[in-house]
Amino acid sequence: MSTATPSGKPRRPRLSAAERRASILTAATDVFAEHGYQRSKMSEVARRVGVSEPVVFQNFGSKAAVFTAVLEHAAGQLTEGLRTWNGRCPSVGAWLTELLAPEHLADVHARGTLGVLFADAMTLTTEPAVLDAARRGNRLMALTLTDLLTEGQRDGSVRSDLDPATGAWWLMSLLASQSFRFSVAPDPARQEAGLASLTLRALIADQGA
Repeated sequence: MSTATPSGKPRRPRLSAAERRASILTAATDVFAEHGYQRSKMSEVARRVGVSEPVVFQNFGSKAAVFTAVLEHAAGQLTEGLRTWNGRCPSVGAWLTELLAPEHLADVHARGTLGVLFADAMTLTTEPAVLDAARRGNRLMALTLTDLLTEGQRDGSVRSDLDPATGAWWLMSLLASQSFRFSVAPDPARQEAGLASLTLRALIADQGA
């Protein structure tokens, strides 16, 4: 139950150390996803949480450490989300079709999404801890995709002659290079659709065979 301050306004309930850290992590994830690492301010993170900026640094130590924690948390969220999404589909092949649909691919690295965090992190060559966290996160996602493709081979929707790990890294590479294609391809939307179709033919079993 909240108590009143002398001004009559309700006093916020005191958070535990773990709850405070979690609230900072949630706010920092949103700020980094919206603005990118370089333009993000820890003062904005603090404002969203309702604490002073020193409290953010007391909990994490530095801006790079905050971003490292964000990446580690985001990797878990993304892999859990992939498994949950797949679980709602009738087969892994059906899930792959949804994953590579144009409307989903267009949002993979959109500002404000978790995907943009890892693309941003891989450019921060002066922050070794951030790069290491990004590498670990990408490897975790590749392992998750490998597991899902293996599951697809068991349900018959993914080609039996596919090496699941190779397929997983192809999917990761396809998504990671999207910004490059949007920068230089004369018709990015057409190229994305073509690459998605090519990838599905390479991964999904021929149901008529």
